[in-house]
Amino acid sequence: MQRTARTTLAGIVAGVALILVPIAPAAGAGPAGGPEPGSVAGRAAQQEPNRSESKVKDKVKHRSKASVADIAADMQPGWNLGNSLDAVGEDETAWGNPRITEELLDQVRAQGFNSIRIPVTWTQQLGGPPDHTIDPVYLDRVEEVVGWALDDGFYVMINIHHDSWQWVNAMPTDHDAVLDRYTDVWTQLADRFQDADSRRLLFESVNEPQFAGSSGEAQELELLAELNRVFHEIVRGSGGGNATRPLVLPTLHTGSEPALLQALATEITALDDPNLIATVHYYGFWPFSVNIAGYTRFDAEVQRDITDTFDRVHSAFVARGVPVILGEYGLLGFDRHTGTVEQGEKLKFFEYLGYAARERGITTMLWDNGQHFDRTAHTWQDPALFEQISSSWTERSGTASSDLVFVPAYGDVAAQSLTLTPNGTTFEALLHDGAELAAGTDYTLSGDQLTLSAGLLERLAGDRTPGPADELVVRFSGGVPWTVRIINQETPVLRAASGTTASFEIPTSFTGDLLATMEATYADGSNAGPQNWTSYKEFDVTFRPDDAAGTITLTPEFFAEVNDGTVHLTFHFWSGDTVRYTLTKSGTTVTGAP
Repeated sequence: MQRTARTTLAGIVAGVALILVPIAPAAGAGPAGGPEPGSVAGRAAQQEPNRSESKVKDKVKHRSKASVADIAADMQPGWNLGNSLDAVGEDETAWGNPRITEELLDQVRAQGFNSIRIPVTWTQQLGGPPDHTIDPVYLDRVEEVVGWALDDGFYVMINIHHDSWQWVNAMPTDHDAVLDRYTDVWTQLADRFQDADSRRLLFESVNEPQFAGSSGEAQELELLAELNRVFHEIVRGSGGGNATRPLVLPTLHTGSEPALLQALATEITALDDPNLIATVHYYGFWPFSVNIAGYTRFDAEVQRDITDTFDRVHSAFVARGVPVILGEYGLLGFDRHTGTVEQGEKLKFFEYLGYAARERGITTMLWDNGQHFDRTAHTWQDPALFEQISSSWTERSGTASSDLVFVPAYGDVAAQSLTLTPNGTTFEALLHDGAELAAGTDYTLSGDQLTLSAGLLERLAGDRTPGPADELVVRFSGGVPWTVRIINQETPVLRAASGTTASFEIPTSFTGDLLATMEATYADGSNAGPQNWTSYKEFDVTFRPDDAAGTITLTPEFFAEVNDGTVHLTFHFWSGDTVRYTLTKSGTTVTGAP
């Protein structure tokens, strides 16, 4: 996964014109297909009546795919077995995931995934020069997992993963040693897997290539081109199925900026090989993806970043016959916590991303480091999220301006409106506990404005105790229904606190509300804390709400870049309420008061 992010908005959206060299088209290029998704429960419970017969049919189907474009399309959708064989440590459990089992892969396949990317970090398994021999026990283990996946009918992609930042990145200053090591690793992998299925096992040259100590981007692009050429020569010259095996080549950083796409397009043209696939990664418009700078909503700017990115990738490759695999996608904030982006905004992001990729024939592979599919229970941690993702493989879903409606915990209850975004579907009904509510009484629909009546909201609010009260479901003519949470709420209360820069918590009564973001400024109005180009701080990095504990934690990372003196905080909640709070910092001592 790409863990570095740009720190200024100017670097996020490229506005440079893209000039592309011609690329010989591959037969069969076109939009990627995928299975018709059913319910999450249905997929999880799916049992194949004859497992071995099914695997044989899968293999026959895969062998019938003639071109690399057909193969890439047939790989849709894909899933990453992240933070396992790529974990940096003693073994595949070093980063907290259980040991991979055949049953796990069976269960992932049953979710509707047609391809699996198996990231592998080799560093700790390599001997020294001159041969850099891979530990045979580890190589056997990788081969075992690859074999299970192939037997399940998956297309499988393996690579050199975190090695990219562990030693490959030293190429600018230690060119020959790095190239020798890289050559030795791929020579061994090509030899070990030369007889594996030549259409269903893919090799990816290196994950998220990056270089340290270079003279600049131009040199880095040259070094990546060299790595890709060496990789290509090793694999193609190793015999067996490697003569025609699909090879996956990344852009620098697996980024999608015009210059990076142009460079890879040039490489692919020069290699003149019909069995090449381009790969990029996408983790969204960065401020939204990590919840910083006030980007809490999936707005037009966030959506446009998806559209512009995928348009560039499509123009650079797919439109010219070179298939593209989105080797990883998700939200960068997930790297810390899946709650960094509010649930409804998150669902809108994944709904649109799946649609945008599908329309442009880009194969998608969900990054999962264990946060999404539970590798022990074999269930989805967030079934609603997966329902939205899987639906986007084949159809659009209607959404709304929010999935939250807050009702005051005391006083009069007023009607409230949501703006519907049907996304090509039509509104069919508003449901409560599966029953259709009455138009004109419980709600009204005028254009795209769905208004919930005061009477309906008062009924759903119950005794008005702060917190979740009930749910409504908006049913559209297709896709996943949109769930609206009715929440009783009062303005949150923050209390005085004292602590240190290493440990500071604000006692908080959330009273049903949800924290969206936090601003920090000095007494003179200038921005305080990290990323001081914005007053809005990064969620879960600088501040962290805990509803169950009744606290908001300000992290050591926040205080590390806060000057002594007074800091004014403004907490923005999803109800629309704001609460101000004042800090006083003196050395490592911190006090706070509302």
